[in-house]
Amino acid sequence: MSGRWLRAAVVWAMAAAATGVATASTGVAVLPSPPGSGPVTVFYPSDAAPVRVERGPFVLQLAPGAPPLPGNGRLIVMSHGSGGAPWPQADLAQVLVAAGFTVAMPEHAGDNWHDMSDVGPVSWAHRPQEVSQAIDAMAADARFAQRLDFQQVGVYGMSAGGLAALTLAGARWSPAQLARHCDAHLSEDFPGCVGLATTLDGGVLDPLKRGIARSVIRYKWAGDTEWRHWDEPRIAAVVAAVPMAAPIDLTSLAHPRVPLGLVRAGHDAWLAPQWHVDAVRAACSTCVLVADMPEGGHGSVLAPQPVGLSPRAAALLNDPPGFDRASLGTVYRAIADFFVKNLAP
Repeated sequence: MSGRWLRAAVVWAMAAAATGVATASTGVAVLPSPPGSGPVTVFYPSDAAPVRVERGPFVLQLAPGAPPLPGNGRLIVMSHGSGGAPWPQADLAQVLVAAGFTVAMPEHAGDNWHDMSDVGPVSWAHRPQEVSQAIDAMAADARFAQRLDFQQVGVYGMSAGGLAALTLAGARWSPAQLARHCDAHLSEDFPGCVGLATTLDGGVLDPLKRGIARSVIRYKWAGDTEWRHWDEPRIAAVVAAVPMAAPIDLTSLAHPRVPLGLVRAGHDAWLAPQWHVDAVRAACSTCVLVADMPEGGHGSVLAPQPVGLSPRAAALLNDPPGFDRASLGTVYRAIADFFVKNLAP
C-alpha cells in the first residue's frame, strides 16, 4: 500500500474511532468568494463514493460536488494559518465530517498560499469578519441552508487562525500590544515577531537583525493602540490550536464568552508556548486543554503535511525529532469530541 493510500486509510480509522459512526465519504465543494475574501472550501457528509482528488501536491479521497447529507446539523468554520490553504487541514476536516459536522474553510485574503501581501495585523483584523462571511455564504447556499443550524456554529483556528478563533471567543488585541511584547521579548520570541523575514543563527549579525526588527516593529505598530474585536453571536464553541496570542489583552480572555479549547505543541519554534498558548491558559479561567503534543512543533497539527516549503518555513513547520504523527489520531478525536460536547445536538 502506498504512503498516500495508507494515510487515507488512517484518516478514516481516526474518523470512525472519533465517533463510532462511519460515513461513506467526505464531499467537497467550493463556494464563490465573499466580498474582500477568498473562496470557501466546504467539506461535508455524503454517501457518494470517494474518488482520488489531487490538489497541488496533495492526494485525497473525496467526493467532489456530491449531494450532502444532513449530518448532525452543525457547522464548523476553520481559519487557516499564515500562507495556508484548505488541503493541509483536510485530515482534521474529514474527522470532523465523520463526526457529523459540515466544515467551511475560507481562504483569507492577503494571507494564503498564493498571496501573502497582508500577513500580520492587516489580515488578523479581517479574519473574524471572513469567518462571519463564510457562515453567511453557507446560509445562502441551497445545498446547506436547510441542513444546518447557523445559531450553533463552531470555530477552529490554527496559528494566525488561532488568533481569529480567540478573537471570536471574546479576546481583544492591538498592534501596539504586539509591539510592546516584541520590544520586551524579541530574542525569546523572534519568529513570532518577525515571521519568515529573517532568523537568529548565533552569528555576528544577530544584534543588527534585532535592532532592525525592533525599529520596524515600533514604526509600523507601536502607535496603533486601537483594540480590535469582533462580535459574532452565532459562534457557540471555539478551538484555538498553537495560536498567535502576543497581541492579545489577556484580561479579555479571563472569562471567554463561549467554551474555549486549546491545542498546544510543546516544541513550537514559531510561536513559543510561553508567550502564546501557555499565556492564554494562564489567563483563562475556563479554557480546556483539548490536546497537548509535548513533542510537537508548530506545524505538527497539520495533515497532510505541507511540502515544498522554503528552508525558513520548513525549520518552523516540519515536525521536530521525536514527534510521532500517529498521535494525531488522538488529537483529532479530542477536537471532534470537544465540538460534539459543546455544540448542542
